[in-house]
Amino acid sequence: MFVMELAYTAPIEAVEEHMDAHFAWLDGHYASGVFLASGRKVPRDGGIVLAAGVSRAEIERIAAEDPFAVAGVCTYRITEFIASRTSSDLAAVRENPAV
Repeated sequence: MFVMELAYTAPIEAVEEHMDAHFAWLDGHYASGVFLASGRKVPRDGGIVLAAGVSRAEIERIAAEDPFAVAGVCTYRITEFIASRTSSDLAAVRENPAV
């Protein structure tokens, strides 16, 4: 599983110019089943996306295709982790690490 942390690198007005395209990008990855949750950080200086079911290389490609990243108004920090415990709602993405 991945935590994709966006940090805005431009004023919020510049970020908002790309919001519709960013939402369409999010919708496409929700439809494919890769994105599990997303939203704004508080304070509003970026956002978080939880993703699963793809490789590190694929998640990096997905992040690079975000219209925010393409426009240069955000950077990504991607953290991979093993979701060994989840709520029942996320049981499908639970992982069993090799011991």
